[in-house]
Amino acid sequence: MPTTLHPPQSGRLTVRRVAGRIGAEISGVDLRAEQDDATVAEIRRAVLTHRVVFFRGQDIDHAQHIAFGRRFGALTRRPGTKHGVHPEGHPEILTVDPRADTERYGADFEEAYRRKWVSPIAGWHSDLTQAVNPPDLSILRAERTPEFGGDTQWTNTVAAYEGLSPALREFVDGLTAEHAFFSAVHLRHSDERDRGILRMYCDDPQVAVHPVVRVHPETGERALFVSPGSTTRITGFSELESRHLLELLFQHLTSAEYTVRFRWEPGDIAFWDNRSTCHFAPTDFAHLDVDRVMHRVTVLGEPAQGPDGFVSRLVAGEPLQAW
Repeated sequence: MPTTLHPPQSGRLTVRRVAGRIGAEISGVDLRAEQDDATVAEIRRAVLTHRVVFFRGQDIDHAQHIAFGRRFGALTRRPGTKHGVHPEGHPEILTVDPRADTERYGADFEEAYRRKWVSPIAGWHSDLTQAVNPPDLSILRAERTPEFGGDTQWTNTVAAYEGLSPALREFVDGLTAEHAFFSAVHLRHSDERDRGILRMYCDDPQVAVHPVVRVHPETGERALFVSPGSTTRITGFSELESRHLLELLFQHLTSAEYTVRFRWEPGDIAFWDNRSTCHFAPTDFAHLDVDRVMHRVTVLGEPAQGPDGFVSRLVAGEPLQAW
């Protein structure tokens, strides 16, 4: 049975829910300062309870961002310099900046690739599940944001699992699935630029097999652990069977009733549990001449374990390491 989580109690912090099944806003804390153990524990409890929490107007720099992240565990990031950029002197941070992607992949690549998605929900993902030990937690900070557009969405994969019929829950409890880097999934590689980008990732493959349902190591809850952006197939099934089953799970876990949408402003921070959520990066501003720069740190995780005891298995690549 899932562990019952109770809302954090504090005389200092205010935790306000923002959607029916996921998300809360935390106020009453200044993240520029070093937090005491009680505050860190309270924030962690809020993340476990609400899956993703939001802090508004936190004017922190890179060093403070890293220091805050380290209070929740060792930090890690996507391996290989070609898979992301970071601020000079701060390799723990992944910077999300469309201009950097344009330099790597060419102008208008986002619009071009989204037109090739075979599903409108193809971008939903959990961070770095192509690794055998995906991050436990992710902390994303907004440096520059557009006046409109650029929202991020999250979905509660524990609630999604619990929303399945009992017979389907019992069926998926014993399944495993392969995960690979999302850019190689749900895309039609039909020209030389596409093939060049695909080769970039095939030269350094990152593939893992995870349980379709993972048992949360801190709460004991069960969560769907598949995502449209990263899960390539259900193991032991034909391609056709796998595709139909995954599409059923994908459509279910991205249903609006399980989601929350966040409107960013500079200085805002989102802090989510990567073990019990998927998220969807914005798709509504790539065609606009706007500036959107975000920075993320991730907390090192461990292999997932399924209800039947299966533990994530490495297929290609290396486990994520602490920085």
